[in-house]
Amino acid sequence: MPKLVRAYPLANGVEGLKQFGQKLLAERRTEVDAFYRKYGVSHESWHAQDINGTTWIICCDDMSNVESAAAEYSAASDAFDVWFKEEVLRHTGVDPNVTPFGPPSEMIYCWDDPGE
Repeated sequence: MPKLVRAYPLANGVEGLKQFGQKLLAERRTEVDAFYRKYGVSHESWHAQDINGTTWIICCDDMSNVESAAAEYSAASDAFDVWFKEEVLRHTGVDPNVTPFGPPSEMIYCWDDPGE
């Protein structure tokens, strides 16, 4: 399954993003499940990392079709999608309507266990 990894500069601190993540799972779980499934996402995780005094959020996804999901997500206008994209913009300063998967990244190295 294709992977999508991207890094976002964090604009408003880790606590606010943690609260957003908790809200997704505690209060909006049904919508979150439908949202991710709609874009072919089977896994998403967020990881905070401080680099030279700036906190970055690294987001990792397993997705069935990265290219089509990007176009669909940037054009999405469902109420939950719009709210989710507004939250991404608020926490990172990155507008998902313009760059749906955040700042571009390039995979430089990948290792898979040849025994699996």
